[in-house]
Amino acid sequence: MKDVFHELYQKYHQDLFQFLFYMVKNREIAEDLVQEVYIKVLKSYHSFEGKSSEKTWLFSVARHVAIDYFRKQKRKKKRFLDYFDIGEKAYLLQDEQPIPEEIAVQNDEIKQVYHYLGRCTDDQQSVIILRFIQSLSIQETAEVLGWSVSKVKTTQHRAMKALKTMMLEGEGVKREAK
Repeated sequence: MKDVFHELYQKYHQDLFQFLFYMVKNREIAEDLVQEVYIKVLKSYHSFEGKSSEKTWLFSVARHVAIDYFRKQKRKKKRFLDYFDIGEKAYLLQDEQPIPEEIAVQNDEIKQVYHYLGRCTDDQQSVIILRFIQSLSIQETAEVLGWSVSKVKTTQHRAMKALKTMMLEGEGVKREAK
């Protein structure tokens, strides 16, 4: 098992980290989540049936770890707001943390796409990250997400359309500001 784990780590560690980093937008959290993924993999590798590739299985585990993380954060935020009875003033507590330097790439168009990707639905973000950042095929993406190929194609199409619309609207705002 040690050799199998080491091989998985060598092959996919960077891809898993990038996937989770794009999802959570925080280096330290992404590193922690990668560790959680490998703990789950160690505990459940015996149940891996080989119906998909190891890579798609790992990304599926990573996606579920990210979803669990977001759910926990949502519950923590709700408990915090309930405890202090902040209610409608919650918008004042929004995290305005800047995007980490690692994300700030030189090309403005890529920055825009990344910015607008954060405004897409979670499903759309997952598809775009898996398809275009991680370069998974439509079939592999479907396996990771547990969806049909048709759903991946539809979600990808809608995500691309939404990104294009947001970028065009953003361009209009820039021109008006000049």
